[in-house]
Amino acid sequence: MEWPASLDEYEKLVIRMNTPRVVIDNAVCATATLVKVDSATKHGILLEAVQVLTDLNLSIKKAYISADGRWFMDVFHVTDQYGHKLTDESVISIIEQSLGTSHSVRSNSFKGLTALELTGVDRPGLLSEVFAVLSDLQCSVVEAKVWTHNGRIASLIYVKDYDSGSQIEDSHKINRIEGRLRNVLKGDNDIRSAKTAVSMAETHTERRLHQMMFADRDYERNSKMGHTASSPAITVQNWAKRGYSIVNVQCKDRPKLLFDIVCTITDMDYVVFHGTIVTEGHGAYLEFYIRHTDGTPISSEAERQRVIQCLQAAIERRASEGVRLELCTMDRQGLLSEVTRTFRENGLNVTRAEISTTREMTLNVFYVTDMAGHPVDPKIIEAVRQRIGLSNLKVKELPSIYKEEARDETAAGVGGAMLLSLGSLVRRNLYNLGLIKSYS
Repeated sequence: MEWPASLDEYEKLVIRMNTPRVVIDNAVCATATLVKVDSATKHGILLEAVQVLTDLNLSIKKAYISADGRWFMDVFHVTDQYGHKLTDESVISIIEQSLGTSHSVRSNSFKGLTALELTGVDRPGLLSEVFAVLSDLQCSVVEAKVWTHNGRIASLIYVKDYDSGSQIEDSHKINRIEGRLRNVLKGDNDIRSAKTAVSMAETHTERRLHQMMFADRDYERNSKMGHTASSPAITVQNWAKRGYSIVNVQCKDRPKLLFDIVCTITDMDYVVFHGTIVTEGHGAYLEFYIRHTDGTPISSEAERQRVIQCLQAAIERRASEGVRLELCTMDRQGLLSEVTRTFRENGLNVTRAEISTTREMTLNVFYVTDMAGHPVDPKIIEAVRQRIGLSNLKVKELPSIYKEEARDETAAGVGGAMLLSLGSLVRRNLYNLGLIKSYS
């Protein structure tokens, strides 16, 4: 291993001592691959581990987290996106290399691109106006993700200069981009809170989107749908004897759920000391024993309510409303502007979007509703497909975990019992580790 010239011998020793140990086991469990991580504790280490697994599109079916003193131990039961154990040696190697480092590994996929950060009040047709401005300013969209929640919008768009094909560094052009986009975001109703920012730094897109919406305080605004039977059930209580705050979450399972929750807990400056995550069917049950980074538990009712609101928002931001449309075609300048304008002209509102361009092809995913947030008439969808191209724009059904409504009171009762049982499970694990004298 080659060390940077700036490191002295003591720093090299510290790195060697704190390097995480990673074990990947396919023999213990019949339905999932176990990924075990042991490492010195540092703030955000759990998020780094979950982020690595999530970025590989792996599903975390179960997880057990334990950290006390200066060391933590995590065990993840994971499968691929099709529910199978991991057999691809290249994926296993990536996990070992990424988790087996003492520092966060960042992707270079956005190197050489200019990142545009946008937040403001969401409204029908807004995305169409944003992409029209970028097209007019000769900006090529390479990657983008757009989230909407509680009447707000956050977007992280990676662009390059259309003419040069490189990062935009001209300060005058950057100022024009920021100014034009800010005017679009302001509209008639958002004079104060609309924000735009241009960054050359590499960042983890989805974590940054959580941070942007959190800073925008989207968790304080009531959803148009209000609380429904499918809304996440979250409780927070203190275990005074041990100095922990216990967070229980019961909700529908979905991809990247654990990442969204741990990301928010971490960015709110809490540390997860112990945790249990269990998924059964379409349900997910999670319990975390947390403290502030200074070692104290949640200290007030206002703080407790804020944690509940923020976690509920973190779970809901990625929840997909509407019909999923996939656009796969040859990329060209102005394509996104044309497509989103067609959506707007036909009364479709984009609630979430993922834009990805590889070489000369673009794969864009849009979740759409009507302008009032209701399901779209299938005839309108077909009319839009006719205009854009039947072979280019396809309707993809949402996975059943997004569409299923709450079963009935009996199922809810079972879920509640499961939620309560997690406390006993975690306390028993603490007892077995010798960290408490009793789990009763």
